[in-house]
Amino acid sequence: MISINTNTSSTLASYNLQKSSDLLQKSLARLSSGSRIASSSDDAGGLAVSLKLSSAIKRTSDASANVSNALSLLQVQAGSLKSAASVLDRLSELATLGSDVTKSSSDVANYCTEYTSLVSELNTLTSDAFNGVSLFSGTTGTLSVYISQDGSQSMGISQHNLTGAYSAVTDFSSVTANNVSKLTDAVQSLATIMATNGAESSRVQFALDSLNSGQVALESALSRIYDVDVASETAKLARANILVQSGAAMLTQANASQSIALKLLQ
Repeated sequence: MISINTNTSSTLASYNLQKSSDLLQKSLARLSSGSRIASSSDDAGGLAVSLKLSSAIKRTSDASANVSNALSLLQVQAGSLKSAASVLDRLSELATLGSDVTKSSSDVANYCTEYTSLVSELNTLTSDAFNGVSLFSGTTGTLSVYISQDGSQSMGISQHNLTGAYSAVTDFSSVTANNVSKLTDAVQSLATIMATNGAESSRVQFALDSLNSGQVALESALSRIYDVDVASETAKLARANILVQSGAAMLTQANASQSIALKLLQ
């Protein structure tokens, strides 16, 4: 029916053009932002999940940095222990040399001087620190390291009592002759501390690897939910662009169709 007051075809063409224009704007927003969820209305549930995943990724990254720092502390501690082991080795040599009956009292005094100096070096090692945090303690302490992004899992790093490992061998006269075994005991105590350090370093390294792999998995999950599929969205953009152009052309035709009524009135 040809009418003047109502142009149904124009209204329908205008409605379809608006829908196509909305699709075009949505595709442009997604491609320009790189996000599949350009607004909360696109996927409310997906947006909520993506926010939680994004927060978990940031916490995992920070936890990984903390665990890396803990590993560095253990490595510095291992270096100090290695130095202490070298000092104890030399102390054992000096004690053995000082027990030689062919050595004069002045010779023994020279050994004693070096021995005392090296004990002072051991005392210096006990005060080693990492960023102000003591590596050793007068009584064995523990530093807590959180190895999960939600803080539910943790492990302890030992602040060993290094002084206690060699406290029985600080006096040169007490380790010569048949008392050299005291140095053997000190070496054994230090070896136990070094073994503990190695075990803790190994666990921290595995925890760090776990955090890093977990972060990769979380980022992959977030990408699937939040990131736009460029290939798919480009195809939608092309379709919406064509629909907008054709819709605009049809709206023009629909508006022009009313002119037929004027011709009939002539």
